[in-house]
Amino acid sequence: VQLQASGGGLVQAGDSLRLSCAASGRTFSGSAMGWFRQAPGKEREFVAVINYSGGSTDYAGSVKGRFTISRDNAKNTWYLQMNSLKPEDTAVYYCAAAPRFSSSRYYSANYDYWGQGTLVTVSS
Repeated sequence: VQLQASGGGLVQAGDSLRLSCAASGRTFSGSAMGWFRQAPGKEREFVAVINYSGGSTDYAGSVKGRFTISRDNAKNTWYLQMNSLKPEDTAVYYCAAAPRFSSSRYYSANYDYWGQGTLVTVSS
């Protein structure tokens, strides 16, 4: 099983980026898919999560209204559209899969599979 995150890069404040995470090796039927990030010198933090149907999503307060998570189950891929980027959004972004969309969705320990990370750098 492999999760391949892509789409990171260097952008200016106010710009947009779309991250993608493509899963291979299995389908994640019923799974919740999430994004976490880790800034230099900081702990990994929750960013967003979506349930299998796409009908339920949740976001960290710092990104709510700016980021949108979505998924395409036919492609076994999920996305993070990031708008109005800020320098404080600079981090390595990781995609992850959890068994279900549960009350533990904010915690990295709830996720079984992880991508390798993609770096997002936002300059001021």
